Amino acid sequence: MGKLLIKNVNLIDGTGSDVVTNTNVLVEDGKFSEIDSDQAQPENAEVLDGKGQYMLPGMIDAHVHMMTEFKPLEQRLTTPFSYNFYAATEYLNRTLNAGVTSVRDALGSDLGLKKAIDDGLVAGPRMQISVNALTITGGHGDGYNYSGVVTDLIQAHPGMPHGVCDGVEEVRKKTREMLRAGADVIKVHATGGVSSPTDHPKFTQFSLEELKVIVEEARFRNGVKVMAHAQGLEGIRQCVEAGIHSIEHGIFLDDEVCGQMKDQGTYLVPTLLAPVSVLEFSKELGMPQTAVDKSKEVLEYHKESFTRAYKAGVKIAMGTDAGVFKHGTNLRELELMVECGMTPMDAIVASTKTSAECLGYTDIGLVKEGYVADFILSRENPLENIGALKDHDNIQVVAKDGVIHKNII
Repeated sequence: MGKLLIKNVNLIDGTGSDVVTNTNVLVEDGKFSEIDSDQAQPENAEVLDGKGQYMLPGMIDAHVHMMTEFKPLEQRLTTPFSYNFYAATEYLNRTLNAGVTSVRDALGSDLGLKKAIDDGLVAGPRMQISVNALTITGGHGDGYNYSGVVTDLIQAHPGMPHGVCDGVEEVRKKTREMLRAGADVIKVHATGGVSSPTDHPKFTQFSLEELKVIVEEARFRNGVKVMAHAQGLEGIRQCVEAGIHSIEHGIFLDDEVCGQMKDQGTYLVPTLLAPVSVLEFSKELGMPQTAVDKSKEVLEYHKESFTRAYKAGVKIAMGTDAGVFKHGTNLRELELMVECGMTPMDAIVASTKTSAECLGYTDIGLVKEGYVADFILSRENPLENIGALKDHDNIQVVAKDGVIHKNII
């Protein structure tokens, strides 16, 4: 892959350390090899003049749905099945150009999509996939409507097992099916949700015993973590007790469960952007009125719970739920986290170092010698204006594995 010298940048390395001004970074064979390099231009090196811009690690979104983007029901019902795979290549490209170089897909992407990126057939962020999510009959993830019509967001197909399961033995088997299909992480719907038609975010799904079996099958058979859509307090509490790795959304948290999460090292992936975007784009997205009403209901609770978790010292990894709304808008999440009390530097760390740790990476998420060379260049200083990161024109350069995918300097 050769050498790449990035000159004249102000470095925010992802650790939370102070900005290193006017520095150079050398990349060799897709990894950072020298930081704050003062050597002359290496022989046969490509040179990128950063022109005083701000260099950060590539952003990591720990909760996306790359195979879908919510659309009005009529459009979803009349779209040919295979069309969605071609549309996903556009979503992947948008996400990468926004500065997100790694994602954890929380349902909908199968092994083929991940492999297409790995093999260079399509451009996109590196992916971890859950394949589909486990859900109970009538719960969040079951697309059954009171009319009797089923409108699942993702259709089951080869490589995409259906996620509905009830009882200990069914959840054990369904977990095994997801692992067989190539899941890097197991996703479970532990509570109801905002977008589902027949439940509420406070509804608890799956028993504690069922959740423990899911964790057991994932952890002891394959060393895989479990992520849980968990919005209601009782469902969150059961997830923590069951040993689930990350709580997604976490809308109704209290001080006690935040303390338990901190003590156990349970991650919170807050997805503050999801209800905000549902309300802002409900007509364009064709969101049902039930989802709009529930988004209004939970919005302030969601913000308060994030602030409570942050103050309690819970580990927070950036995640957005992109796919419920438009892909490529991911980095607005950092602005929302800051609005809820997080410092700009902590928001950057949550989106790089902590997200990488949540996903189990040990060589991604920092601009550090020996780490994979994922990085972005921001025209504006995000520590002074964190909202600048949501502007695609502000993200001037995006590189993944040391390969530049976007350069508009």
